Amino acid sequence: MSDAEQPRSPLSRRRLLQATALSLPAAGLLSACARDSGGSGGSASSSGSSASPSATSLQIASPTNPVKWPISAGNEPIAAGQNPEQGGNLQLYSYADYVAPDVIASFEEKYKKYNVKVTYSTFNDSNEALAKLRGGSTPYDVYTPSYDQLGKLVLGGVIQPLQQSYVTDIGNVYAEFQDPFYDQGWQYSAPYTLYTTGIGWRTDKVSEDVGARPNPYDIFWDPKYREKLAVLDDTREAIGMTLLRNGQTDVNTGDDTILNAARDALLEMTTLTKPRVTITGYTDIPEGRLDLSQAWSGDLIAAVGYLPQGVKPDVLRYWFPADGKGMVNNDLMVIPKNAPNPVLAHLFLNHLLDPAVALANFQYVGYQPPQVSLTPEKLVADGIVPANLASALVKPGYFNSGYRLLELPPETDAKWQAIWQQFKAGA
Repeated sequence: MSDAEQPRSPLSRRRLLQATALSLPAAGLLSACARDSGGSGGSASSSGSSASPSATSLQIASPTNPVKWPISAGNEPIAAGQNPEQGGNLQLYSYADYVAPDVIASFEEKYKKYNVKVTYSTFNDSNEALAKLRGGSTPYDVYTPSYDQLGKLVLGGVIQPLQQSYVTDIGNVYAEFQDPFYDQGWQYSAPYTLYTTGIGWRTDKVSEDVGARPNPYDIFWDPKYREKLAVLDDTREAIGMTLLRNGQTDVNTGDDTILNAARDALLEMTTLTKPRVTITGYTDIPEGRLDLSQAWSGDLIAAVGYLPQGVKPDVLRYWFPADGKGMVNNDLMVIPKNAPNPVLAHLFLNHLLDPAVALANFQYVGYQPPQVSLTPEKLVADGIVPANLASALVKPGYFNSGYRLLELPPETDAKWQAIWQQFKAGA
């Protein structure tokens, strides 16, 4: 398609299986990561407490139980006031197409006098990412996990605390991400992207208004769409959606009765509609291979770029509860403990928090940054997001009204995984 036919649009995808991420018990992870060392590049005082992570049990961070993670001796923030590493090759580790090439190029240009380069390595799921980070054979400088991984990354000694003096653009983001419940004082992380989980479709493939149903989630059990729909290939997202469909609001439950009902509903779904289980809705919906799919909000914005020539963006739709009572989550930027270029890593985090850079990145990846200046209203008014996809934009209030996918205790995670394997075996 020509630029005249459609606006430049993102080429995003979210290649991850969050639910399987870091499911080891804390003690096992600590043992496995004990050999990791070095890479902090100096030290400085910090406002965080000093404690050995091995003496701290894994806590489940939540909005009602915010956690300030310890800073351990030997893993303090790097020293302030250092120049970028001369000739540094910043090793970025992220999902495929999750950082815009132009954003990487502008970072290299910004620090050109230091002969800075960026190497972008990708992974397909977070288990793969964790294995490489723990192994240490390929040291990375920046990693982009989801927030429910943070506790084990910290207590396992996998990441280093931030020297906040390098990350001055943190003030550009929503206040809740300057002191998030999962990382009080943002000692170890900076926010990257926001997303909700809802339903995406093309109006020329699905004639009904999905959001007008009394319970829109019921559409995944409607035989009319048999073999024409999909759920996300993500344990937490698919089971979480089923819990919401069943009238539950605790998307982190370990209650056997509630989980068994979700399992039964998922198995009923396989009988009634035989859904695909995939994370490629961002291409399958616009290209017409699926009529509808459970989807992340960023993927529907990205889908604009995959529409066939001559098909206008106004055929795309995304439903998320108008009252914000759906699943809403976010991804982070962290610095591995053995990062070879820790100063550059901090500066790269700061680069992505610059409003102009964040906007350029959003236009490519489709996932919204938590920038105060980039309000949903402005993104639509400026023509960056089509008005018909305004519902795919994350409103700040959603983080108060929405349901967060929190880290699960090992015994609860095992229950979820057992249900997921049973569902996938029949899907």
